[in-house]
Amino acid sequence: MFGVFGLISSGISAMGQMAAGKAAQESSELNAFNTETDKVRVKIQTLQNARDRREEYISNTATNNSMFSAMGRDISSDPSVRAFFEKQKRTVKEDTNRITYMGQAKMAKLTQEATATRVEGRARRQAATIGALTTITAGINDYSNSK
Repeated sequence: MFGVFGLISSGISAMGQMAAGKAAQESSELNAFNTETDKVRVKIQTLQNARDRREEYISNTATNNSMFSAMGRDISSDPSVRAFFEKQKRTVKEDTNRITYMGQAKMAKLTQEATATRVEGRARRQAATIGALTTITAGINDYSNSK
């Protein structure tokens, strides 16, 4: 009679292992979804930061135009003023390129993290399935040996 209880116990244990594996995979899927949500947030933040930098450049350019005009300098023909504005234009382009690059790097990292999280969840479920099959096999073996 003990052998039957052992077999039942093995079946219950195997079901628990399968349920734990499924829960681990579902948890990993949720974590991957959250990581992908962070990726969308990073994309939006990157676009906003680049836009903010361009708007700052436009505002500064207007201020500098007014300042140079108030000083009596001809903005269109003064070489040092033109050089100043060209330098500002290059700087804002470099800044926005850097902002975009960093955002893309963060998004790529988050994509890799989401993928790794999903793979880990599937591996945990597979390990639980193998564990459950091993438990059932051991239970059947023990039952057969107890007869």
